[in-house]
Order: sequence, then C-alpha cells, then structure tokens
Amino acid sequence: MSIATLGTASILLLFVLSLASTGFSALGAARRSERLIEAGLQGVYASFALSAFASSLIIYGFIAGDYSIQYVQKTSDAAMPLFYKITSFWGGLDGSMLFWVLLHTLFASLALHANRDRHRELIPHAAAVLSVITAFFAGLLLFIKDPFGVYLLDIPTQGKGLNPLLQNLYMIVHPPSLYLGYVSLAVPYAFGMAALITGQVDAAWQRSVRRWTLFSWMFLTFGLILGGLWAYEELGWGGYWAWDPVENAGLLPWFTVTAFLHSIMIQERRGMMKVWNVSLVIVSFLLTIVGTFMTRSGVVQSVHAFGADPVLAWTFGGFMLAIVLFSFGLVIWRLPLLRSRGELESVLSREFAFLVNNWLFLVAAIFVLGATMWPTFTEWRMILAERYPDLLGWQDPGERVTIGAPFFNRYMRPLGLSLLLLTGVGPLLAWRKTSQVNLVKQFLGPLVAGVVTTVVLLVLGLGSPWGLACFGLCAFTFWTIVQEFYRGVALRRRQRPQSVLDALIGLVLRARRRYGGYIVHLGIVLMFLGWAGNAYKIERKTTLRPGDTTELGDYVIRHDGLRATEDWQKEMITAHIAVLKDGEQKTTLLPARWWYFQLPEQPTTEVSRYMTFGEDVYVSIQEVDMTTGWTQMSLYINPLVNWIWFGFAVMLAGSLICVGTRKSDGPGEDV
Repeated sequence: MSIATLGTASILLLFVLSLASTGFSALGAARRSERLIEAGLQGVYASFALSAFASSLIIYGFIAGDYSIQYVQKTSDAAMPLFYKITSFWGGLDGSMLFWVLLHTLFASLALHANRDRHRELIPHAAAVLSVITAFFAGLLLFIKDPFGVYLLDIPTQGKGLNPLLQNLYMIVHPPSLYLGYVSLAVPYAFGMAALITGQVDAAWQRSVRRWTLFSWMFLTFGLILGGLWAYEELGWGGYWAWDPVENAGLLPWFTVTAFLHSIMIQERRGMMKVWNVSLVIVSFLLTIVGTFMTRSGVVQSVHAFGADPVLAWTFGGFMLAIVLFSFGLVIWRLPLLRSRGELESVLSREFAFLVNNWLFLVAAIFVLGATMWPTFTEWRMILAERYPDLLGWQDPGERVTIGAPFFNRYMRPLGLSLLLLTGVGPLLAWRKTSQVNLVKQFLGPLVAGVVTTVVLLVLGLGSPWGLACFGLCAFTFWTIVQEFYRGVALRRRQRPQSVLDALIGLVLRARRRYGGYIVHLGIVLMFLGWAGNAYKIERKTTLRPGDTTELGDYVIRHDGLRATEDWQKEMITAHIAVLKDGEQKTTLLPARWWYFQLPEQPTTEVSRYMTFGEDVYVSIQEVDMTTGWTQMSLYINPLVNWIWFGFAVMLAGSLICVGTRKSDGPGEDV
C-alpha cells in the first residue's frame, strides 16, 4: 500500500473517529455515563495518534522524494536541505491544514487528560467541542484539500521546490510558533463553552485555562516577532512590519488574548466582567478561524497568502457563522448566571484602567480587521454592482481600494501610545479606589521621569512628535516598573537580612504572576523604544560601481566589488560593501541576490547589517549588472531597531515566569 493511500485512509478514519468522539462525549454527558464519556476521551487520544501517523507519512514522502504525491512535488525538490524538506510539511496550504490538525489533537489530548479529574462536569462537553473542531478540519483535508492527492498520469521526476522566501531559518520556527498560538486557543474556547453548557460559569474554569491562554499568547508573540525579523532580514525593504493581511491575521487574536489576560484578573478579584471574559475567549478563537480564512481562501491579496479558493472560503464562512450562533447563543442563555457580583467604584481604580485597556485592545482589533478586509469589501461591492445594478441601485461599481501602511500607522500610533500609557498607569492605581494621597505618591516619580526625558530629548534636537511622545511614555512606564520592584525588594530586606539580588529573586519567585507581568511590561517598553527609533530612520536608494562611495548619515558606504558563486541549489551574486565612520572601516557587509535553479523567476534578497547598540546600518541590493559592476542598493540607518528583538527576549522571560505560576498564586498576585 502506497504512502498516499495510507495517508488518505488515516484522514478518513480521523474524520469518522472525531465524529464518533463527539457523539460519545455528548451522549455520555446527557446520560451521565462514565463509559460513554471515557469512549469519547479515548477517541480524542486516538485522533492525535492518527493525525501523528498521517503527518509522519507526509514527512516521509518529503524525505523520500515521493513526487507522485502532488503536495510533495509542488513544495519540495531533491536539492533542498533536509530541514527545509521537513518544514515543507507546513510550507503549503494542504500540509499546513494537516499540521493544524496535528497540533489541535495534541492540545486537546493534553488539556482533557490534565483536567479530567479537576473538572469532571466540564470534560465531556469540552471533548465534544474539541472533537467537532477536529472533524471540521479533518473534513477539509478529506473533501477539499487532500495533502495525499496523487498524479494519476505522467508522474513528475522532480519537485518544483519550496518558495525561496520560505527557505530561511526564521521560517522554520515562525509558522509553527504562530500555529501553536492559534491552535491552542481552541482549549480555552472549548472549556468556556463547557462552562456555559453546564452553568458552571464562575472563575474556576477560567483559572484552569489561564495558563493555556498565556501559552497561546506567548507563542503568538513569538511568531509575530519572528515574522517581523524574517521580513526585516529577508525582504530587503528596511522594515519589519508592513501591515500585510497575513501579518494582521496573526495580530488580531493577540489583541483579544492580551485583553483577556488582563480582564480575567478583575473577575478573579472582584467577580466582575464575566460576560466580557467569556466573550473574549469566544472572539479570540473566532479570530484564529478568521485569520485562517483570510490567508487560505484568497479573500485578501498578500505575498504570504496561499491563493484563491472559493470553496474553502465558503466552507470557512459557514464554520465561522456556526461558531458565532452557537457560542453567543449560549452566552445569551446563561446571562442570568453571568451577572457581576461587584461594581465599578471609581475611575481612579485598577479595574477602570483595565477596562479602558480592554476597550483599546478591542478597538485595535476591530480597526485592523476592518482596514484589512476593506479592499475585499470594495471588490465584492464592484462584483455585485456589475451583476445586479438595478436590484441594488449601485450604478457606479467603483474600484478596488488599496490600504497601505501609512493608513494603519496614522491610527495605530495613538492607540499604541495609549496602551503604553495604561501599561504604566495600571500598577500605580489601587483596586476599588485610589486615595488622593496615594495618587500623588505613586505618580510623582513616573511623571517626573517622563517629562524630564521628553524635555532633554527635545533640547537634543529629536523633534519628531511621535518619537518624543513614545520616549516620554517609555520613561514613565519604565519608572513605574522600577518603582514597583524597588518597593518590593525594600520590603523584603526590611523583613529579613539579605542581599538585593536575593531579595529580587525571592520577590519574583513568591509572586510570579505579578512580577513576571512586570517583566513582560518591561519588554514592551524596550520594544516601544525600538519602534520610536523608526521616527528617525535614514533611507537612501542609490546605484554604485565598484570603488564608488556615498554618505549615509555619519557613515560612508563604499562599493568594493561583486562576486558570483553557486552551490547545488542556487546562483548567488554578493556585493562587498565597506562601512566607514570617521575614516575607520567598521565592517564589510555582504548583501546578495540568490536565484534558485528550480524557481529562477523568484530571486531572493539577502540583506546584510552592521548592528550596534544604538542603530543598524542595513544594506540590500536590487539590481546588478555583472558587466559594468553597477549595483542598485537600498541603504538604511535604523536607530534602536535591535531593542525590539531584545525587548521581545525580556517579554519571553517574563511570560515563562508567569506560565510557571504556582497553584497557590492567587488573584492578589496579579499585576
């Protein structure tokens, strides 16, 4: 039996088994039958085994070079290194869907096994919801996007190869990271629906999935940052975020998950925002499906998207509609049980700061989704106007609108700075109500730090309004974080004699959620520093021959020549670019253009950077004439850009501390 036959059979069995698991779990919950519930759980575990088996088959097909399988032939070739052959598994549409199923069944199995004794009433309902999701994606693989489809005649002898842009080390990690974040959000959603079905809508179910949600947030963040780093080093345009629809698809659930991680603390502490929290869980999961719909159906135009597929678009559309009707139908049904026990007592409270924070995240998500989809909406309007002009009254079909990065930046800058401000304000406010005395005491230091920083930078000539505002708010928020750590360390040292380092470590370990959150906030401040540097970016496009020089800020860029080489996979032209400052050569950069033999019409741009603590000197080449040596270059100085990557590392450390929160950590430990 061939690999393709085994693979298709395993997907068929997976589809049938997931439907059976749904039935067993739902029937077991209705009849309170332990045997049926156990059968449903075993079905979920078996689903993971089947998806792992199918995934291993397709990976073997890549390694063995089985070009009778269409997906293998379209995304791989014999010259590719082994690790790129393996990553081709998720490099195309069909394989990425199978990878989704693999991760989903893994997370479903882990979550149900870990909670089967703690939340016995919720388990069968959660298993049923997770199995329905498995059945949907398995059905897509079986009926629409079969990764094991074969060539019946004229089997190719070689593959087309993976998209050259994806043959990059960052892309080995970036897509799986986003998938981990996306797919794991099904677990909080399933337990949220189980809580609504059973009526157990207190904070217990949310505490049980908080770590799952934090896990999702961490990998969404990791994937987004790696995607930005890939764009920065691979595409050669000197930036790291272009508000591309596929970039935005990953950002949407990040907004709502971040909002949930803040608002859940209000429910744990005050018994408020129950409807809001369960709605955020629903919307976060829904946005993962929306993002998948956007990138895989062809409804948006993107260099990252997989291409148009109307059948897939309608299928995802129906699934999203079913999620909305089912989920919010349960919310409406359980509204009497979701009433808040507490009330907002003052605008000068941490609750109010978190509420504003949540609204801003939601506004950001709605704006990004609307602006991303608007060109598609205008295109649909054109189609309808052309087909039914009299019926709809649209005589002028108009034209497709294009929304670029400047539009997003114009509105997202103030939103981002507002969120940065709240990052600093929230910890300074008390729960319920902050007294005037404490208000002055808490805000004095951060305000002085923010104002002094802004004035000093203004005197130094950094006149960009957005840059100054960002630097000032970074100083304000940074001082808030330092102030919180200082007070905690001072208190521990008063209670027992110990060094500052020991007190700091003990403080973090004792209240991991609180101080891990502060470390995450510190990473955010550092990243905003990097984004602020973009206001002072220097850009120049020029054409140089070997021996020519040009000025770039305080640097002199000298073209020292070109070199043509090749390996078993591609041809390469590399420019040797000297970077000089104050008459001293700092380094030699080696930007290049690569032409892969299998896909020569898709050359890649390999940038080269001179990285310092304060800035990047960034060089990429677009056009090369090997006869004359003329080389068209893009030159950039990107101030503070490396603080973005450093800030992410700090964020990652803080989130790992939060994930490691002990069971004894209560809501009082929160930030």
